[in-house]
Amino acid sequence: MVRRSILFFVFILFASLSYSQIYDPVTWEFGYEKKGGNQYELVFRANIEEGSHIYAMDIPEGGPIPTLFSVDSASVYSVIGKTYQVTKPEELYDEAFEMNIRTFSNTAEFRQKITGSQPQFTVTGTVNYMACNNKTCSPPKDVEFSIDIKGENKSQDASLISGDEEGTLSSKGLLSFFFWSFILGLVGVLTPCVYPMIPMTVAFFTRGSENRSKAILNALIFGLSIVLIYTSPGIIISLTGAGAGFANALSTHWIPNIIFFLLFVIFSVSFLGAFELVLPSKWANSADAKVDRGGMLASFFMALTTVIVSFSCTGPIVGGLLVEAARGDVLRPTVGMFAFGLAFAMPFTIFALFPAVLNKLPKSGGWLNSIKVVLAFLMLAFSLKFLVTVDSVYNLNFISRDVFLAIWIVLFSLLGLYLMGKIKFSHDSDLPHIGTFRLFLVIAVFSFVVYMIPGLFGSPLTALSSFMPSGNSELDLSKPVSVNVQTSAGQPGPVATSEQCQAPKYGDFLHMPLGLTGFFDYKQGLACAKEKGKPVFLDFKGHACANCKLMEAKVWSDPEVLRMLKEEFVIIALYMDDRTQLPESEWVTSSVDGKVKKTIGKVNEDLEISKFKTNSMPLYVITDYEGNPLNKPMPTNLNVEEYKAWLDEGIAAFNAKAH
Repeated sequence: MVRRSILFFVFILFASLSYSQIYDPVTWEFGYEKKGGNQYELVFRANIEEGSHIYAMDIPEGGPIPTLFSVDSASVYSVIGKTYQVTKPEELYDEAFEMNIRTFSNTAEFRQKITGSQPQFTVTGTVNYMACNNKTCSPPKDVEFSIDIKGENKSQDASLISGDEEGTLSSKGLLSFFFWSFILGLVGVLTPCVYPMIPMTVAFFTRGSENRSKAILNALIFGLSIVLIYTSPGIIISLTGAGAGFANALSTHWIPNIIFFLLFVIFSVSFLGAFELVLPSKWANSADAKVDRGGMLASFFMALTTVIVSFSCTGPIVGGLLVEAARGDVLRPTVGMFAFGLAFAMPFTIFALFPAVLNKLPKSGGWLNSIKVVLAFLMLAFSLKFLVTVDSVYNLNFISRDVFLAIWIVLFSLLGLYLMGKIKFSHDSDLPHIGTFRLFLVIAVFSFVVYMIPGLFGSPLTALSSFMPSGNSELDLSKPVSVNVQTSAGQPGPVATSEQCQAPKYGDFLHMPLGLTGFFDYKQGLACAKEKGKPVFLDFKGHACANCKLMEAKVWSDPEVLRMLKEEFVIIALYMDDRTQLPESEWVTSSVDGKVKKTIGKVNEDLEISKFKTNSMPLYVITDYEGNPLNKPMPTNLNVEEYKAWLDEGIAAFNAKAH
């Protein structure tokens, strides 16, 4: 026992003295909670080291690896719905992925509902996750679990795991959504179906009423009723559509995304004047008939009549708002509709309380229909977001980055021409001249068009990255000159450039950033380096590695760094999260854990662990063409000067060794 303790201490000491270690800051605990009868909830809790984080289950397309759970199927139990996250995630902007990403720090709890057919049984499965800190990321990791269900409350870590209510959003996220929903409510007031109703509605509360206090009370009831009517659909959706599984289905499944796309298009066509979306007229007549009865109840039915009559203009806005709300947190529909109703009711209520202010309102006119048309163009543009989701999730590849940008450029160009009066729709008035405000809108729209055009030629357009499909432009002028090579079957294969020894293996689906060329197979890259007499630049990276993208954007893009990478090294990019299955002849039996590695990512991860005693991403290593390190490997380092000095050090060490 003493001997084992000494050996263990020596091992720990050796590990601590090495420049890095296996990065795995997460430990998992698995348990369950009995919910009554044969219903159970599996409980998964991640304990995360300080300074590190894992990602939420609902990560936007093109982001890092989300945390996902897979429960094995068995005859003794049935899985109900999808796994949902209980702990409140933190939503932050990630510079590397150029999008808002939800993460967990410290602890994270997830749950999965099941139904058992026996008093005792065992549930097995796997959790796949990725952990990162501000310098490094771990490759995606699978952790297997086995939970013994014994028909009573029991958690395998001896205590039930607690957490926040399912689906709670951060206060910052809800506040932002509340703000934009409020803005949409104000926009709804400025539509031709609603704006002219303000004087008529206010007159209802002021005519023939000598009792000022009663008039004020009726106006307040009218406003509160509008808020309640608009909030009700949000409450219903919140109550019936609760759960992260529901949100995930709306976000990723092709059926709801196609439905949402069609809804946005239909709403847009309606706003352009092709037809009107109206509720049955008997609804408005019935509500209006009850207004004549007077009293406080009349104020409610006046509000109901206002909402019904204005539906042809507010319906598309409300529909789009509910679509976006339902794709997120359980509270978003309620919060969003409350904010919309509050903004919509405010002008009516304020003018009813202070009727003299009505005289300062601008007259109704063609500008009201212009607001509808502008909204129509915006809805057409954002409808593409749903198609892009379907395209990316199901790998259909029919909406490329170029196609997306081309459509947006055309749509916003047409919007600019409309604002200039060059295009007219059926309900538009003549535009004898352009006002100052309209001129500034024209300038803003065409400035946006000019901003998008370089995206067709390779510009990253970081402000639009969360909307656009991932991938490069076919017109990218930064691409290196290349020639096609043929496979043994005579079909076009990976591209080989004049700077490379041969076509890179896996080059048909793995790519280098910033116009660089290199290899994706360790042995092939070493062979080319030996042939060219150059040092090797190993880049251990991942498709979903935030710090990898950050390093490429902030450091590799420096002209001198980029020149050195292009001219002085043979680059080997080793993706550690790629799940491409290798042929059996290329499987590797690990010397670290004895397991057989069957994918590109697992083979590269095992290479990094076995040679460099770490699995961090990114990790940059300069070696000779036999794979021997020439200087200390470099993790994430955003200091460009230090990075250039490190590259120079590696080149000098290689030259010294060669001579």
